[in-house]
Amino acid sequence: MKILLTGKNGQLGWELNRSLQPLGNVIALGRAEADFSRPEELRKIMREVKPDICVNAAAYTSVDKAEEEVAQARAVNEEAPGVLAEEAKRLNTLLVHYSTDYVFDGAKRGPYLETDDPSPVNEYGRSKLAGELAIKSSGVDYLIFRTSWVYAARGHNFLLSILKLAKKRDELRIIDDQIGTPTPARLIADTTALCLNKAIARDRSGRFMSDLYNLTAAGHTSWYGFAREIVSAANKREALAGSPVLTGIPAKDYPLPARRPMNSRLSLDKLQTRFNLLMPDWKKVMQLCLADVHK
Repeated sequence: MKILLTGKNGQLGWELNRSLQPLGNVIALGRAEADFSRPEELRKIMREVKPDICVNAAAYTSVDKAEEEVAQARAVNEEAPGVLAEEAKRLNTLLVHYSTDYVFDGAKRGPYLETDDPSPVNEYGRSKLAGELAIKSSGVDYLIFRTSWVYAARGHNFLLSILKLAKKRDELRIIDDQIGTPTPARLIADTTALCLNKAIARDRSGRFMSDLYNLTAAGHTSWYGFAREIVSAANKREALAGSPVLTGIPAKDYPLPARRPMNSRLSLDKLQTRFNLLMPDWKKVMQLCLADVHK
């Protein structure tokens, strides 16, 4: 089994490069080898590698910059996945791709289902939705996972930012009316490997079906709730000299170039039922990530 992994140096790609190893021969490429801002160059890579599975962890993730860098966001998040899908279709390759809770506008009160109509409120969300549609329309065999509030023990993310700021400031003002599920990249990677293993078995028995799934940890909180849990857990590990005062604020008091959905909760029923999984609570897996940070 030959697996092509793109985006190997990102926080998700880094974890996938480890989680996918038991499934086959992993050929991991970063931006230097596979530049998604030049989508057409990906055709040559696919034709040379001829993978059985292509796992695409490359993405344009700068939500605010995407409001100005529309063409670049579209190239990486829409055009490049479309090229991968076209080549994967030709090679009979299974394509695994990651999308986002930001395809929704956040107006729904409960968790979003995979069947709910997307309505992104920013350019990043629009580019990611366009990538989903490009893959679906290609006719390729695919698994698309929508994730939420991704973080890791490395890279640039909310958890590491809060840990850094907590060491420098006496008070942190954090948005308390945007709700979602903090999800570590390692959980996404491990779950991907489990789903792929079952998908491979179903393909061999002729029961594989392309589909889209929500993939997050269980439970939900606000950015303020996430920050409070990070600081509390770090203090228990004696990783902070003190504890800053945390103040919850409405999103309107912290304006950003790109709008964010107020509700990013994603239903896990389909993923858990189809693959016989039980996703762990976000607080539990956050503790495991912090253990990696404070080794």
